[in-house]
Amino acid sequence: MSSKALLIGLALATQLTCSWAQSSAKPFAFGLWGDMPYKKAGDDAKLPAVLQSINKSDIAFSLYDGDIKDGSSKCTDDVYADALKMFNTLVKPVVYVPGDNEWTDCHRTNNGGYDGLERLSYIRKVMFPTLNSLGQTTMPLEHQGKLGEKFVENTRFVHGGVVFVGINQPGSNNNLIMSEKECKNKSARDNAQCDASNAEYLERDSANVAWMQAAFATAKAQNAVGIVVVTQGDPGFDLPETEELDESTDPAFSGFRHFMSKLVEQTEQYAGQVLFVHGDTHFFKFDKPLYSPTKLLPNFTRLQTFGSPSLHWVRVVVDPASANVFSVHPVIVK
Repeated sequence: MSSKALLIGLALATQLTCSWAQSSAKPFAFGLWGDMPYKKAGDDAKLPAVLQSINKSDIAFSLYDGDIKDGSSKCTDDVYADALKMFNTLVKPVVYVPGDNEWTDCHRTNNGGYDGLERLSYIRKVMFPTLNSLGQTTMPLEHQGKLGEKFVENTRFVHGGVVFVGINQPGSNNNLIMSEKECKNKSARDNAQCDASNAEYLERDSANVAWMQAAFATAKAQNAVGIVVVTQGDPGFDLPETEELDESTDPAFSGFRHFMSKLVEQTEQYAGQVLFVHGDTHFFKFDKPLYSPTKLLPNFTRLQTFGSPSLHWVRVVVDPASANVFSVHPVIVK
């Protein structure tokens, strides 16, 4: 990432987002959802109930943490058009964070053998049509990049004493390709495309870290009680239930390590609460996985959202007067 881009990112950290940033520090609720709908899982019939549930709730807005389709269907243009229609059925603002199924995995032969970087470019042009959120009611967002250009998908806003940041860090190891075998496995990619993907990973990872650091700078400058970091990919943690496996050291999660190490550094230097949200693994989880199963990073909490075929969502209540700031409520949609 260029020094100019980094300076722009840090400068944005001092900005406010109009009236949304000026909300009084009163309790409010927001929603989290993602990894849906998957047509092959029969999700289309279940999706309307989820959207209706979100619309009937008291949330101020929602954030969608990626995967607008399943991982074994084609990445055709209509998939993104359908996702925009889905988001715009919501009455309240919704912020979209990209997932792996809509770009990093599109190289797969069963996805149509697309160039994943071309699909990422398409997402940047189509899924972020304005500087505002999606939804029937919109709210202003700060973006790391200009409309249609690199890193426009990285967003930030402030509401009710909390900083929210969306970051394009998807599954499939954050688009990092570890070997020629991995490059060609069930894929239409050639070596040149895999080299280009790894170069993209390095550039975006640096940009992601800078954007995340700028969000923490905003939180500190405004004395924000909390920060919510939303990505799609499961970054891997050393979990107590997998005693013989530390996912954080697995090469399959190596593409997340630089960002996560910098997120830990920022969390350590921040007095408020950090809620790290991701999807990708498709089952609800709410825990404190850092630093390790036996060593706690007290102000870091992970929330993993539901995903296909379990089409549910999560309502989070923010109470600035509470020591924990965030209280989490799974919403089971019948």
